Amino acid sequence: MMSATSWPCTIRTRSSCSPASRTIRAYGGADMFLTSLLARRIPDLKLRLLQARMPDTPEQYVAKSLNGAFVFSFALAMIALLFTKSPIALLLAVLLTPLLFLYFLKYVDMRVLQQQRAIGQEIVFAGRFLLIELESDVPLFSAFQNLAHNYKNIGQYFQEIVDKVNLGTSLEDALAEALETSPSDDLRNLLWQTLNSIKTGASIRDSMSVAIEQIVREQHILVEEYGRKLSPLAMFYMMMAVIAPSLGVAILIVIATFIGLRLRLPVLLTMAGGIGFMQFMFLAIIRSSRPPVDFD
Repeated sequence: MMSATSWPCTIRTRSSCSPASRTIRAYGGADMFLTSLLARRIPDLKLRLLQARMPDTPEQYVAKSLNGAFVFSFALAMIALLFTKSPIALLLAVLLTPLLFLYFLKYVDMRVLQQQRAIGQEIVFAGRFLLIELESDVPLFSAFQNLAHNYKNIGQYFQEIVDKVNLGTSLEDALAEALETSPSDDLRNLLWQTLNSIKTGASIRDSMSVAIEQIVREQHILVEEYGRKLSPLAMFYMMMAVIAPSLGVAILIVIATFIGLRLRLPVLLTMAGGIGFMQFMFLAIIRSSRPPVDFD
């Protein structure tokens, strides 16, 4: 009697030996090889995924970005083909796929920046909270627990330290691991001062107080730089997004009246959409340049 291992396509294994199944396995193997190759060529992707607090491995993230680029480029090419009726529109998929792939790869950097801004808004208050706890003779581990329950963004990093210590990891090792995966330089400075004080036996309160004062000085410098940058940005916004579009539309209407040019509704809607998009981009630039500081 033949076994499944002695004959390649018995009744039990015939479905897996079909040409379609072999094609699917070959495509899956090629896809895994491509994603692994791309993931190895992207430096520090694993670290950035950890800093962004994303559960994907580098291979999974590259695969998601690649699949998303294929889907979006194919959808846009189909829409262009529907309106133009020209096969040349299919070239849009070939041209857009690498651009969209690079765009989706930048999503992890955006998540890292979001984490940095969220930590920057709480780092001073969280550091002072720890300082008050230590001055009240609260143990360092208990102070970490209290901070994790009182601060939403920065508290999750201290909660991870607490969880690792509860699972048997030493406090020094837990702090060292948090140093590696922290996206914020200010948080790394605070954790480093704490870890260094534990290893050397120095006063944690003194080193933490120095670190907090340094963070406050750096944030004040960022606010002053933002104030100097805001005035030219506001002037440029008024010129390019308010005055120029208003005068341009008025002059266009006057010229169209004299030469008998009819401005149809789609043209006016397109102009309004372009002006709105320009204003949105200016506001986004101003908002993104705001330092991650909260003095409320």
